[in-house]
Amino acid sequence: MIFHKKDADLVAFKANDGTLLKELMHPVSDHLNITYSVAHASVDVNAASLPHKLKSSESYYILKGTGMMHIEKKVFEVSEGDIFLVPENAEQYIENTGSVELVFLCIV
Repeated sequence: MIFHKKDADLVAFKANDGTLLKELMHPVSDHLNITYSVAHASVDVNAASLPHKLKSSESYYILKGTGMMHIEKKVFEVSEGDIFLVPENAEQYIENTGSVELVFLCIV
């Protein structure tokens, strides 16, 4: 199966964790035989996602901006090009500490 979407056709929505999210690929909503989803997410200046845990691991790839990634009790500075793997069931959130929108990809 070949899959194709255009970013311009996607509608962003407020996710449960407070980030602004666009689902790029999702196994259920896109009827794909894959075991992961890919989303484009953003956090406004001086804002943060809500602390949350997922049953699966989650990868973050930072596209733009700077901030702090909180995983369990550890805190990491983030900037463009950084990649994080958050273990399953780990409490996590990301905050924007920069002067521009923090933009990243999430693979779950």
